[in-house]
Amino acid sequence: MGISKEYMDMGDSYFLHTYNRYPIVLDHGRGVNLYDAEGKEYLDFAAGIAVFALGYGDEAYNNALKEQIDKLIHTSNLYYNAPSALAAKEICRVTGMDRVFFTNSGTEAIEGAIKSALKYAYTKAPSDEYEIIAMEHSFHGRSMGALSVTGNPHYREAFGTGIGHIKFAVYNDYESVEKLVTEKTCAVIMETLQGEGGIHPADPEFVKKVRKLCDDRDILLILDEIQCGMGRTGHMFAFEEYGIKPDIMTAAKALGCGIPVGAFLMTERVAEKSLVPGDHGSTYGGNPLACAAVLAVLKEFEEKDIVSHVRELSPYLTEKLDRIKDSFDIVTDRRGMGFMQGLEFSVPVAEVIKGCQEEGLILISAGSSIIRFVPPLIIEKEDIDRMYEIITKVLQKL
Repeated sequence: MGISKEYMDMGDSYFLHTYNRYPIVLDHGRGVNLYDAEGKEYLDFAAGIAVFALGYGDEAYNNALKEQIDKLIHTSNLYYNAPSALAAKEICRVTGMDRVFFTNSGTEAIEGAIKSALKYAYTKAPSDEYEIIAMEHSFHGRSMGALSVTGNPHYREAFGTGIGHIKFAVYNDYESVEKLVTEKTCAVIMETLQGEGGIHPADPEFVKKVRKLCDDRDILLILDEIQCGMGRTGHMFAFEEYGIKPDIMTAAKALGCGIPVGAFLMTERVAEKSLVPGDHGSTYGGNPLACAAVLAVLKEFEEKDIVSHVRELSPYLTEKLDRIKDSFDIVTDRRGMGFMQGLEFSVPVAEVIKGCQEEGLILISAGSSIIRFVPPLIIEKEDIDRMYEIITKVLQKL
């Protein structure tokens, strides 16, 4: 552990202790594998929390960033630049939305989405009492606005009331949403597939009924696609599975494949009555380097047909995870979509994750009893087989 312990001790001395980090010092990556400072190889089934969709060392992606670094990294949003204009056009094309604002992160995208919905309502009828309906067990981020619509009281309890006027419905329970609607309701926000809350896909009937409710009452539907978007479910964005379209949506994580970038997007109808100059801004958001990453990612997705690859291999991943569930009594459920899957255990999963790390497999949890599977989208059958063998070995030991 020589050099690794040195770096871990250094980090523990200077980092603010907001993470319980695993005792691994990662050094570099190739394909779907990561390597620590001592050279040990790990099969990565976490992808930096669903970020590194293209795997490590994608040549076209790396070259695009190197080329942009040599040209221009930052200008601010007081000026135009080619990468941001091109990235805006492409992200609107692939989402089917009309307007975009680039952010530095997913949580900032949620902040912008909330502000957009409030401004839309304010433009129609000025008030300071508009209400937003969010979902229990949701996770939208840790800044004050995003935290306010995150449906886990534990995350919110130390930080006061947040932005206020937030109500929480039960995910996949339409009646619980309907009964919270008032004349002050301006938006419903939810993940199309809940991630941190336990890997729960939305029921088709639920999504369609909420969409109709919003249409009937001129309420904006905000869909958080930060984790479940960008091909992870076998669709470019998860809402495509349901045949509906949001009024506002958020994206991040795999949008930049490691470069910090997010986005909130909206339809022209919302944009016409929403944010105007002075309402919102970001010094770094959508700078040339970040947007060069977005362009490279979207190009690689199309040229490698990543979405079709996910759709083709998803049944194989599901089959292997179901086999694990059927083989071990402590595994009680398997659920998810595409390459965003979860195994639920009747016991805490920390020891399982630790055992897998020792055997060279990186996994992460979603809560204390669920292992989350969000690998790079370029995994092949042999990678799934290797994952299955390691987990089976660890569970047999435990």
